[in-house]
Amino acid sequence: MASMRCSANLNYIRPLRRPVTPAVLPPVALAGGRQDRRRYPVARPLCNNALMRTAFAPFLAPGLPVLMLCTVLLPLRGQAPVVPAWAQPGSATHVQVAPPPDFHRPSKNFETAIGIFAGQSDIGSALVPGSAIYDGGTKQYTINSAGYNVWYTRDEFRYLWRKMSGDVSLAADITYPDPNGYGDRKAVLVIRQDLDDDSKEAIAALHGLGMIHLALRPEKGVRITDMEYRIGGRGRPGGASPDSLVNVVAQRIGIEKRGDSFALFVSLEGEPMNQFGPPVNLHLDGPFYVGIGFCSHLPDKSDTAVLSHIVLENSAGKVR
Repeated sequence: MASMRCSANLNYIRPLRRPVTPAVLPPVALAGGRQDRRRYPVARPLCNNALMRTAFAPFLAPGLPVLMLCTVLLPLRGQAPVVPAWAQPGSATHVQVAPPPDFHRPSKNFETAIGIFAGQSDIGSALVPGSAIYDGGTKQYTINSAGYNVWYTRDEFRYLWRKMSGDVSLAADITYPDPNGYGDRKAVLVIRQDLDDDSKEAIAALHGLGMIHLALRPEKGVRITDMEYRIGGRGRPGGASPDSLVNVVAQRIGIEKRGDSFALFVSLEGEPMNQFGPPVNLHLDGPFYVGIGFCSHLPDKSDTAVLSHIVLENSAGKVR
C-alpha cells in the first residue's frame, strides 16, 4: 500500500456522517480461491503536526485499519475551496460586494528576504497561495497571487515588505505578462500599519486596464476610499479612428509618505515622475510596513504581475 502524506487543509474539513468504528476488514479473495484473513496494521499518525493529530484523533483509535484511514483522508484531498458569493468578480451576471463585517482570514507571513524586502505575506490568505521570485540580474520581482480584491474592509494579495519608520518614497515599473487577465487586477505599492487583512493603509495601484488610484483605509476594518484616474488619448495607435479615445496605461507609479500626507506619482511613458492629484492624510505609528504586491481580483485563480526598477528610500522627495 502506498504511503500518503498528511496535507488536508483544516479550513475545509467536514465531519463524517457517522463515526468510524475500528474493525477487521472483510476477507480478501486470493488466487486459488484462498482468502486473506490477516488483520491490517494498526494506523499511526501520518504527520508530526500536533494540530493535525488532534484534528484526526477520532480516526486514530487503536485497531483502526490503515486502509480505512486512507479512505477517510482521500476525499479531503480533492475538495475544491468554496468561493463565497460576495467574493465572485464582477461579470455580466454578478457584481462583487463587500464581505460580511465579521469575515476575516489570518494572513500567512514568511520572514524570508527577497531582493530589498525583508519578508512576504499572503495578506488575507487567498484560497490559492501566492509566491514571488526576484531576478537579481534584471531587478524584477515576479509576483503570483489570487485574491478577491484589495478593497472594501479587508484585502487578499501577495505582499513583499520591510519595516520602516518616518518618511518614505516608493516607485516601480509595472507590467502584466498575460494580456487576458481580469481587467480589475491590480499591482500595488502599499504602506500599511500591520499584516492583518483589515489594516489601515495607503495604496497606489495600477489596474489591469490602466486605471490608477490612490486609496486609503483610515482605520482598521473601515471601508477603503480613493481617488481614481483613467487616462486616454485620441489619435493614438489602436484606435478605430483618429477620433477614438485610446486607453493609456502608465509605465510607472509611485507613492510618497511625508509625515501623515500620502501622494501619488505617475510616469505615463517614461517621463520624469510627477505628483498626480491631491494627497490624502493617514496617521501610521512606526514601525509600519512598506512594500509591493499584487492581487488577481479572482478569489481562486492566480495571475502574475512584474514590478521592476524599484526605488525605496527612507525619506520624502525621492520618488523617481
